[in-house]
Parts: sequence; structure tokens; C-alpha cells
Amino acid sequence: MNQVQKKPKLLIVEDDPGLQSQLRWHFDQYDVIIAGDRENAIAAIRREEPPVVIQDLGLPPDEEGVEEGFKTIQETLKLAPNTKIVVVTGYHDYNNALRAVALGAYDFYQKPVNTDTLDLIVQRAHQMAALEEENRRLQATAQAPLSGIIASDATMLAVCRTVEKVSPVDVTCLVLGESGTGKEVIAKAIHNLSPRASKRFVAINCAAVPENLMESELFGYEKGAFTGATKRTLGKVEVANGGTLFLDEIGDMPLSLQAKLLRFLQERTIERLGGRDEIDVDVRVVCATNKNLTEMVAEKTFREDLYYRISEIVVELPPLRERIGDKILLARHILSKYCDAQNRKIKGFTAEAAAAIESYEWPGNVRELENKIKRAVIMADEKTISVEDLSLPHHEDLSINLRQIRQEAEKTAIIKAINLAGGQISSAAKYLGVTRPTLYDLIKKYGITITDQ
Repeated sequence: MNQVQKKPKLLIVEDDPGLQSQLRWHFDQYDVIIAGDRENAIAAIRREEPPVVIQDLGLPPDEEGVEEGFKTIQETLKLAPNTKIVVVTGYHDYNNALRAVALGAYDFYQKPVNTDTLDLIVQRAHQMAALEEENRRLQATAQAPLSGIIASDATMLAVCRTVEKVSPVDVTCLVLGESGTGKEVIAKAIHNLSPRASKRFVAINCAAVPENLMESELFGYEKGAFTGATKRTLGKVEVANGGTLFLDEIGDMPLSLQAKLLRFLQERTIERLGGRDEIDVDVRVVCATNKNLTEMVAEKTFREDLYYRISEIVVELPPLRERIGDKILLARHILSKYCDAQNRKIKGFTAEAAAAIESYEWPGNVRELENKIKRAVIMADEKTISVEDLSLPHHEDLSINLRQIRQEAEKTAIIKAINLAGGQISSAAKYLGVTRPTLYDLIKKYGITITDQ
């Protein structure tokens, strides 16, 4: 049996009972919800989540004289920013119509109501809402260049291309980056794109295992090897046989064990603690650290030969603060993940919250971002996440002015060219690919001072 297709939802905010009945009857192809005032309209937005709203701007003011129509628009878009609101105004009431559009309304229509015209506006609003939803879905797909990785920043996309190239080749990789940047995610991506994907991915945090247990944790031990060794136990290396071994925080590995790890990497054989037999192991190794290994090599706290052995391919992850455009992109992805996990119907972030996410430095990187959003999903009372929910400092809306960005870039390029040319305007103009008079005009425009060099 074919499933009955659900009617698209349409909320009508109108205080006139006669017009309510007329519109409900006319829009019978929609699942119509009626609200006679702001309170019921906001309740319907929360409960029904209609993509399109027809709203009469002529709602009577509240007890404090506040215009309910405009207040309803603001609260609706705060709860559900993607809602398409079609406002209905009085005849020749252009000013209020324009004011409503400035507040975020999708379109407006003037009384008296011509239902055929209103039909077209509502139909177009539903189509636009559906297209935008599909576009958001496609963007989410396009912004995941590798499984588990969400990025649009050029540096991160270059990292993804590197991962795609090295994954099929059985080389040892070293992933570098600050704590919380996603080093294990990259290691898993390397494993999943390799011929070993069907085998195990085994991770060990070298900083979390006590020094006296590290060797047995890596290579295993035989029964009776030490007090309490009541049976033979395989180490992480053997468990990962055929798959991938991820050595996280390898910069914290004790020097005494680094020699044994180097021998394993060179020979691909191990000996269990307390054993004498050499055991062949086929395993790919991916290492990661947030420490500067070259400095550690110079300080003799990390073996130079081991460093060159594990760094056949080096993948450097940028911190989140340097990933242009990725903060809010990751935030939306993480929000969607935790909303699904917590069964919460949260639509997104307020404009203030989005600005705060973009302006915050995120010293804890992606891990901190994930923790903040997980907490916000649990604590949020509204349909959108606020700055207070995220526990972030308030920040004014980000100003993204293309003209200003161009001017700043142009001024920077001019100063750089003049410095390169040693203050010689003719040479600087050649660097910039402009004429000498044009460069003089630009220097005057930006108030650039030329000093003798």
C-alpha cells in the first residue's frame, strides 16, 4: 500500500474568526494551523515547526502597547530562523510591510485578500523553504571531504587530499597538531581508506599508560613474566595484526622504550615480555603528538632515528582558530549530531551565538567546541542555541564587508610592494602591475606614508 503523502504545514496568524475560516477552507491542500494571537502563534511554531507562516500585522497591541505583529515576527525567527513569513498588511501600508521585511519576513501582501495571488506567494515560499533545506543537506554532504571530517578551510582540505593519497600506501604516518584538533580522526580516516579497513584499528595513548606498564601494554607478556601474570596476554601490536596501530601522544613515550619500538618498526617482529620467540607482525603504524619532536630530538629527549622512522609522511593539522569558516561549519554539524543523540529539536544558533563562535579563539580546539555544544543542547530552553547556552563571551555581530576587505588587502599589497622596491614608486608600480600615476592615486587614497629607505 502506498503511504499517504503528508500535507505541507502552514501556520496562519489571524485574529479575525471570519478570515480564519475563509483561509482554512481555501488552503485545504495544506495542513493548516490557526493562531489568533502571538502567544498561540509562538506555541504553534514550537510544536508544529511550520516552514511557512501567513501573519496579519494588524494584531492588537499587548497591554504595554507593543505591536504584537512585529514582536511575533522577531520571536518566530529567533526560534526558527529558516521560517518563511508572509505578512499581510492594510491597504497602502507600505512602511509597515517594509519594516516587517527588514525584520526578516520573506514577503508581504496587502489587503483586501486576493486568494489567487496569495496562493502563488505561499506556494513559492514553500518551494523556497524546500530548496533551502535540500541545499543545507547537500552542503553538509559536500563539506565532509572524508568520513568523520567536516571542513571547508583550504588548509584542512589539503590535509584531506594528503590523507587520500597516503592511505592506500603502507607507510608510517606522523600526525601533528595541538590537543583537540582531531588527530585520532585523521588516523581513523587513514585506516578506513586503506586496504586494511576491514581489520582492527587499535589505539593506545602513550601518555596515559604508566612507564612500567608500557612495554607489556604494547608487546604483551607470557604467563609468569612477572607477579600477577597468570596467563599469556597479547599486546596492542599483536591485537592490531593485519590492521592499524595508532600510537597517540608518542612524544610522551619513555626513552627506554623508544629503542624497542624502533626495532619493531624496522624488523616488524616483537617479543612478548618474558618470552624468547620472535613473532612476525603485519601492522601499519600511525603516530600522533602535540609536541615539537624536532626540538625534543635536539634536546635528546626523543630518539632521532625513531623520529625519522615514524615520519615517513607528516600530516600537520591547523588549530581551529586558523581554520577559516570552519568554526560555525563544525558547530552546526556537531549540533545536528547531539540533537539526534539527545532527541532535541533545535534548529540552529542565534546570530549572537554564531558571531561568538566565530570570534572565540577556541584554545581547546574541536574538542572544546564539541563539549560546549553538547552542554548547550542539554541546557537550551529555546529552539535556537544562545550565547548563554554556550557559556561564551558576548560579541557583536561579525561585520563581513567585501569592500572593506578588498581595501585592506589592497593597502597591504601596496605597502609590501613599496618596501620591496626600497621606496622607488616606479619599481613598486611594476610589482603591482599598475601605472605610476595610478599608484600615486592609491597612495593618496589610503594615506600611505613613504619613508626614505
